[in-house]
Amino acid sequence: MASESMASAPLTLPVLPLDDEVVLPGMVVPLDLSDNDVRAAVEAAQAAARPGGGKPRVLLVPRVDGTYAGTGVLGTVEQVGRLSDGDPGALVRGRGRVRIGAGTTGPGAALWVEGTAVEETLPDPLPGSVTELVKEYKALATTWLKKRGAWQVVDRVQQIDGVGALADNSGYSPFLTVAQRIELLETADPVARLRLATAQLREHLAEQDVAETIAKDVQEGVDKQQREFLLRRQLEAVRKELRELNGETEGDGSDDYRARVEAADLPRKVREAALKEVEKLERSSDQSPEGSWIRTWLDTVLELPWNERTEDRYDIRGARAVLDAEHAGLDDVKERITEYLAVRKRRADRGLGVVGGRRGGAVLALVGPPGVGKTSLGESVAHAMGREFVRVALGGVRDEAEIRGHRRTYVGALPGRIVRAIKEAGSMNPVVLLDEIDKVGSDFRGDPAAALLEVLDPAQNHTFRDHYLEVELDLSDVVFLATANVLESIPEALLDRMELVRLDGYTEDEKVVIARDHLLPRQLERAGLEPGEVVLEEASLRKLAGEYTREAGVRTLERSISRLLRKVAAQHELGDRELPFTVRPEDLRELIGRPHHVPESAQDPAERRTSVPGVATGLAVTGAGGDVLFVEASLADPETGAAGLTLTGQLGDVMKESAQIALSFLRSHGAELELPVTGLKDRGVHIHFPAGAVPKDGPSAGVTMTTALASLLSGRLVRTDVAMTGEVSLTGRVLPIGGVKQKLLAAHRAGITTVVIPKRNEADLDDVPAEILEKLEVHPVTDVRQVLEIALTPAEVPVGVAA
Repeated sequence: MASESMASAPLTLPVLPLDDEVVLPGMVVPLDLSDNDVRAAVEAAQAAARPGGGKPRVLLVPRVDGTYAGTGVLGTVEQVGRLSDGDPGALVRGRGRVRIGAGTTGPGAALWVEGTAVEETLPDPLPGSVTELVKEYKALATTWLKKRGAWQVVDRVQQIDGVGALADNSGYSPFLTVAQRIELLETADPVARLRLATAQLREHLAEQDVAETIAKDVQEGVDKQQREFLLRRQLEAVRKELRELNGETEGDGSDDYRARVEAADLPRKVREAALKEVEKLERSSDQSPEGSWIRTWLDTVLELPWNERTEDRYDIRGARAVLDAEHAGLDDVKERITEYLAVRKRRADRGLGVVGGRRGGAVLALVGPPGVGKTSLGESVAHAMGREFVRVALGGVRDEAEIRGHRRTYVGALPGRIVRAIKEAGSMNPVVLLDEIDKVGSDFRGDPAAALLEVLDPAQNHTFRDHYLEVELDLSDVVFLATANVLESIPEALLDRMELVRLDGYTEDEKVVIARDHLLPRQLERAGLEPGEVVLEEASLRKLAGEYTREAGVRTLERSISRLLRKVAAQHELGDRELPFTVRPEDLRELIGRPHHVPESAQDPAERRTSVPGVATGLAVTGAGGDVLFVEASLADPETGAAGLTLTGQLGDVMKESAQIALSFLRSHGAELELPVTGLKDRGVHIHFPAGAVPKDGPSAGVTMTTALASLLSGRLVRTDVAMTGEVSLTGRVLPIGGVKQKLLAAHRAGITTVVIPKRNEADLDDVPAEILEKLEVHPVTDVRQVLEIALTPAEVPVGVAA
């Protein structure tokens, strides 16, 4: 096709206005002659038509809100007659676009205008992009026509060859608005017009696909609801027939909650609350969301062991034997559990089991460093008492609802962890271990530690109310064991409700017994070894505990044993080791490497930290137990260093104040102690605590800092085998501190033989194992002067020279 064109001669035509309608070239439309404007235009065209000069011609112009478009369509009146409804009408065919000019006069009552025919030209041959556009439009039009079932029109569209004619054919599309059709009418370029028609058709098909998808989803949802309704009705009918067949009355069956509640042995108030919920359930419809909430609540209430209790094992000797067999050491905890069982037995023998609705539950807080057996001790307590054991992990819990439960109105509401623990145990008197209670946090969702106040109060927990259950739950017979690493992070009000039992760590002898009786058999089984295939001598276990590990607990010791057994098993599989094999102390270095912790006393004198003046050994307590802490002091050159006190090592405010006190004491009492302190005014003092990445705080390093400064000023070394702890005052008094047992255990692990403690802490030595006290020389002191006499070595040079 070379071109599509019309003569461009001026035209004078009567205007046939089309209200809210557009006719494009090529379209054939019927028009109602009962409209005055239409009739006037047709009659004027007929009057102006010359005999034999062709069919009457009109100008079809869209009119929107009384405004005419700038482009119209030349139309010929093909036929005048009657429409299908009997009204007079005319059949008009669109011929071509006409750009409307000025108005003019003419016969009849119609409006006459002058116009110019719009020419349409196309290159020959057509570019490939135009050909692809024609194919795309025909494909889209075919898809749309097939969806409407207009199969007879598909062939007609496929036969249209002209680009402009193909675009104008979209004027028949009923989904186009008047504005879109006017845009097509006023677009003179046929390629641009076809591109516009293609975009309009593509957009309509996309909208139609979305509408069909939505309608399909809605229909499927309606069908599913109808099918579910019918199936439920059929299920009810089948159940009814089965009940009649078995001679049961209406309401029998597992789903009848009223029968289940009445048959259950529930406390009176719980039964009343459950029956009220059953009445609500009977009044609600099957489709009501409240019905599912009530069913879930009733199931939870019916599953709780309201009247189930395990009988306590009142064999006191047997219970103590169980504790001794499963845990070495920990005498304080064992004695407390034995006392609890003995009192329970005596109360039961005298008929004093329940007093005022409360039973004799216990709340113990086991506080100690990691790896000392706090968690496993809970299982041993339950085993010794013959009770069920449940562990509740509280580490990282920040939502109060985890303890007290959610309100039932929330989606996915659940009872709290305490109620779930009772349900899991299957009895109302289990041993519940609240693990890592010091790791409980708080945020905008509440404070779980505050919610535990009622749970752990023996005077209140017999009427504990969970937010989900909203009925009273008696927790007074539950034995609660709480474990924590750090006592300071437990809220004071919560700590006041618990009986504190400290687990300060194991001695070396206890570690050897634990490794021999518990850790080694367990690791042999995990390594796939028989008990006699690998034997560890007691000296090997002692070396593992003393030189390869330095901890309060036994976790690292167990890992070392596991590593040792894995190495032996691997060597046996490779053919490098014969079994059975006895591990001697000299074999440890070959199997698992060199020791990691060598006591200072075992090192070369020149390599010890205290081999220079100004270094003292202190004792501290951390979250991992007791530890040895070194304090280093130095004096700056008066010409290069600024005067004053410099502290490093991530020290807290309390420890910084202790350093200031130690320096002030030496400045004021230097002459009395025969120390050259006159130069301190002009020289800077620097005190450093190694392991600078670890935060440190507390007053118990006061005497250690004083001793380090005195050693620096006097030039006298601090004895390698001496460690000290205690708070110092401005007058030189040594004040009491905490954690004496953990500090002495740490000193023993580090190879220290002499320990200096405050005199007022002498009573705490009763808690230290006797075998540790035998190996340590403990000096209770009241004054710093006594500390310096014990800790400092005799002066080897005159004092003035050292300064």
